[in-house]
Amino acid sequence: MKKNHRKIGLFGGTFNPIHLGHLRAAEEIREILRFDLVYFIPAYIPPHKETSDIISGSDRLKMLELATQGNPFFRVSDVELRRGGPSYTIDTLEFFSSAFPDIELCFILGTDLFSEIDTWKDYKKLFETSNFAVIIRPGFYEDFSSMFPLALKNEFRYYKKESGLTTYLHKSSKVLQLVEINGFQVSSTRIRDLIKGCKSIKYLVPGEVES
Repeated sequence: MKKNHRKIGLFGGTFNPIHLGHLRAAEEIREILRFDLVYFIPAYIPPHKETSDIISGSDRLKMLELATQGNPFFRVSDVELRRGGPSYTIDTLEFFSSAFPDIELCFILGTDLFSEIDTWKDYKKLFETSNFAVIIRPGFYEDFSSMFPLALKNEFRYYKKESGLTTYLHKSSKVLQLVEINGFQVSSTRIRDLIKGCKSIKYLVPGEVES
């Protein structure tokens, strides 16, 4: 690694709200892939999600700032909130590529999102713009190859597998890595349901967010 070489993880999502599962996944991936920083990027309007029960962008941003303030490796970017409109990942990747031309970028997502990535705007261009890290659960490797969209299968080749980490090389020389984490099983939908039912969300979200 070059002396000034830096790696940044980009963790996009609705974060509606941010919870301990998000934070734990980001921390595990940061350690495994040795990111210098991880940016949490809340979407303004997620193109593939129902938006009727989404908390305001300003509130989600504030909760993210509170939740990440104790980790020196975490940052929050409001680029998608400021841009407005549908939050397309390719636009965000191009923004970061322009803002940080000498930094290696890696977009973080789960298998659920990767399985539908061929519905994203300019999806082929995504893998020419940034590395990708796909969060997987232990034992999931066997099923992953079937999740590659047909139009992408010929653009990647298997590269190598290490403990908890499988790497595919894209024709652009960017990489797609499957990162096995233990994580923390919780969903934002479950948290919203608990809130609606006047139930406790303690130990599911950071204390600052709960307050």
